[in-house]
Amino acid sequence: MASSEERVGKFLKRLLERRSALEVAQSLSSPQPQHASRIPGGSLVSVSAINKRWDLIPHSEETRRALLPDGAEPELASYQNHIENCLGAVKIPVGIAGPLRVRGIFASGDYYVPLATTEAALVASYSRGAQVVTEAGGCVSVMLNEGVSRTPGFAFRSLVSAGLFAVWCIEHRDALRKAAAQTTAHGELADVGVAIEGNHVYLLLEFTTGDASGQNMVTIATQAICNHIGEHSPLQPEYSFVEANFSGDKKATALSFTTVRGKKVSAEVTLPRELVEHRLHTTPEHLERYWKMSAIGAIQSGSIGIQGHFANALAALYIACGQDPACVAESAVGVTRMELNQQGNLYVSVTLPSIMTGTVGGGTSLPTQRACLEILGMAGPGHAQGLAEVCGALALAGEISLTSAICSNDFARAHQQLARGRRSGEQAENG
Repeated sequence: MASSEERVGKFLKRLLERRSALEVAQSLSSPQPQHASRIPGGSLVSVSAINKRWDLIPHSEETRRALLPDGAEPELASYQNHIENCLGAVKIPVGIAGPLRVRGIFASGDYYVPLATTEAALVASYSRGAQVVTEAGGCVSVMLNEGVSRTPGFAFRSLVSAGLFAVWCIEHRDALRKAAAQTTAHGELADVGVAIEGNHVYLLLEFTTGDASGQNMVTIATQAICNHIGEHSPLQPEYSFVEANFSGDKKATALSFTTVRGKKVSAEVTLPRELVEHRLHTTPEHLERYWKMSAIGAIQSGSIGIQGHFANALAALYIACGQDPACVAESAVGVTRMELNQQGNLYVSVTLPSIMTGTVGGGTSLPTQRACLEILGMAGPGHAQGLAEVCGALALAGEISLTSAICSNDFARAHQQLARGRRSGEQAENG
């Protein structure tokens, strides 16, 4: 392996093949003579506003039609309040994986799961895993906990003041809860905790958010709590922030692994030996061996949790169903476990502590995203918990399929055939 010094040297050599060091330095230091035009229209999503934005950009008509096809204007109104400086929309292929049989508290039945992705072999892999889970009688997928956190931070002159402020906040939990309740009829401040670091206090606020994913909901409620503290606390901070980066929002953190941010889901299935050998072309023993080796590999890499590719399932489902794709960062932490049971069959489980899902608000109201939720039977109120249980079941199916492909030496072959088209579409149809 090349040393860090060698890699840097090779990079600089490639860089200086095109320009001298003096030319590079001059290009970095020379200010531009004039400012480019600002983008007009802000949050307006209208034909006239979009036309003005396109006028700023050198482009061909083909480029424009790709993002804003003829006849797309009627859809523009649905984008209002979802995006700023809108130019059009990007299309991503959507496939379905399934059937996926789920036995949960909130989700029960056979599901065909819409997945939006440009990664060939992904839908085929999840579909294979889902079919195997279904043939085994389905999986149990259960939501175990829920809550969305915000963590405002407050700075004081001393540790003593910080401690007294923390005590005041805990003693006035009910007042903070009432302040939050003024901002939403769907969410509730469920818990208040504190973390003190020197003269800094982090308030650990945990909310329930109903059928919404709730990121905006809890931010607005937290601001109301901060306002209440500013008006009523006898100990006023030197300064404060509505979010002090303790919540794990859109990051893979130890906190999102050990507690809950969104919905905690665990799913399990037992695969009979005959099914593993016939459909997955490997054995329970070999899958258990791989899981043990991959667990040690994950530990050595510093992974938060032990799993193969939760992010693939969640990113594709989130994009298709109008969830916030950035929340995959925290949602994809968790644990996969595979072990041989006493009957020689394979027990598989996954636990995802921080799945962020909602079936109202955000992108769930957009036409294509709502259509995908309707395919699942989960559009509108009353389905957020069920969607989380489907996410857990889908992650389980994906772990089974990926691990089996690696154990049977099919992993590279599947990508070669499906991503590079090394066999006909008819042969590849069922992957």
